[in-house]
Amino acid sequence: MIFKSPSSVAFSVFGYDIKFYGIMLFLGMLSGIFAAYFVSKKYYKNIDLDTLADFFPILIIFSIIGARIYYVLLSFDFYSKYPAEIFAVWHGGIAIHGAILGGIITGIIYFKFLKKIPLLPYADVISYGLAIGQSIGRWGNFFNQEAFGTPCNLPWKLYIEPAFRPSTFMQYSYFHPAFLYESIWDICVFLILFFVIRKWAKNRYGIVFFSYLGLYSIGRIIIENIRIDSVLNVQSVPIALLVSVLTLLISVFAIIFLTYKYKKPAIT
Repeated sequence: MIFKSPSSVAFSVFGYDIKFYGIMLFLGMLSGIFAAYFVSKKYYKNIDLDTLADFFPILIIFSIIGARIYYVLLSFDFYSKYPAEIFAVWHGGIAIHGAILGGIITGIIYFKFLKKIPLLPYADVISYGLAIGQSIGRWGNFFNQEAFGTPCNLPWKLYIEPAFRPSTFMQYSYFHPAFLYESIWDICVFLILFFVIRKWAKNRYGIVFFSYLGLYSIGRIIIENIRIDSVLNVQSVPIALLVSVLTLLISVFAIIFLTYKYKKPAIT
């Protein structure tokens, strides 16, 4: 099975191209919202569904802003030369680590300072949606011919057009579909959160959220080692790998801390 991206344009409306990239991001967000809403309604009775629903649009907006700012900063050499491209999100160029950071900052401000209610229970239920949303949204990379790995000749190899290949790999046509690996891993993260972590951590706020961060980071660390289109490297080490390692360490310490901090049932 050879993966080959079709045109990045899905269709046009009044002369404006609608990209598959944007469609997949939209579907990912929509699926994430439904997943988080379903899980919270069925298993997290202490969550106020109206508050959760009110927060989703704010979360989406500022997560996208965070994802774009993060990506632009990592690609500053390019965007300093072409500043008009900073706002051209439809060309691709958002970073999940920036989206997570933007979402965390937004959540802290919204729940802690505006609503004055605990943040971590809501962070837990949103984590399920994040995993599902990322799994679907990653397919936007497929249509943009990005997020691929080293050359390979496996049955599930990904064909990359010459215009999208790094200069040092122009002689190769087929590459690891790193986007697919991450999409599959994100589904696994959701299943682990839902069937394992949810039952184990029901008495402790925040463990599901930090488990999501840790599990996603494990997959990203592994996958990042085969990717050849990383935005920025530090001493030949991808910045995404460094951030993932740091996130994993923080998550492990947070889970240990929360395990011993909360003793009474928090979610029924």
